[in-house]
Amino acid sequence: MSQTESLEQPDRRLLLLSGGGVVALAAAGGFAVFARDRFAGAEMTPPEALDALRAGDILLIDIRRPDEWAETGIAEGAQPLDMRRDDFIEALADLTDGARDRNVALICARGVRSDRMSARLAEAGFTRIIDIPEGMLGSRVGPGWLDRGLPVVQP
Repeated sequence: MSQTESLEQPDRRLLLLSGGGVVALAAAGGFAVFARDRFAGAEMTPPEALDALRAGDILLIDIRRPDEWAETGIAEGAQPLDMRRDDFIEALADLTDGARDRNVALICARGVRSDRMSARLAEAGFTRIIDIPEGMLGSRVGPGWLDRGLPVVQP
């Protein structure tokens, strides 16, 4: 079967193509293709992150916007650092005392921004980035920090 024939008659499987984060999803009548930089590193659930934070094993960074922090609070023990800052990488390096090999966990609202920022930080030389894909509000992978009833503080 040629490549053209396989695209004309898709099976209904999720396919990973090229290892670069391109995903083709077989749907009735054709394919939907989504491409993005997907972080392929470590992940934690919110309870795992809280335990690691309390044990001193990670630095937890809330990368959301100040209005989001005000609306929901910040995960207890997290450092708020708005990912839109022009100096975000430098500010994070300051928080890690320049140690780009420190365990740094990122949390956002629903895991989308933390995933993207994790990939960006890995490219910038941070070697131990951990994504919390549930985020504060929950996502397809889980209920999130708030719905799990984990502690928050007001900014």
